[in-house]
Amino acid sequence: MLPDPLHPAVVHLPIALALLVPLVALFALAAARLGWLSVRGWAFVVLLQALLVASGWLAVETGEAQEERVEKVVAERIIDDHHDRAERFLWAAAITLVAIGAGLAPGRAGSFARPFGFALSLGVAGLAADVGHTGGMLVYEHGAASAYTTEAPPPAP
Repeated sequence: MLPDPLHPAVVHLPIALALLVPLVALFALAAARLGWLSVRGWAFVVLLQALLVASGWLAVETGEAQEERVEKVVAERIIDDHHDRAERFLWAAAITLVAIGAGLAPGRAGSFARPFGFALSLGVAGLAADVGHTGGMLVYEHGAASAYTTEAPPPAP
């Protein structure tokens, strides 16, 4: 049986992956430079970033599915701000996936793409922290959880 609401149950995975990818990418860059790992080891970074994009997409979709109910207790503009930040995060993660994936290319292209993808992953981690922060504010400051726990009062302006 799936949890209800589903959104809070799935949002933690993309946040965790967004923080993990730069660490793994940095390790893979260092390990390849030291000769401990072949460039093919970069495929694990690509896999993690692909999981990040997929789980981020699921988080956005489940949030949209539960938006109407939460709008009964939280002002729409606050939810819209969180949603806009989540979409920005998802787009940045997808663009970063392309860059990280290009790190599998041979020669100079891959050699350029790997550190570039790592740098982009740092930005994605920052965006994930921002989305997580606004999500936490929805729950803890604006009472979004009360849409599922009590008869909700009208949303604050």
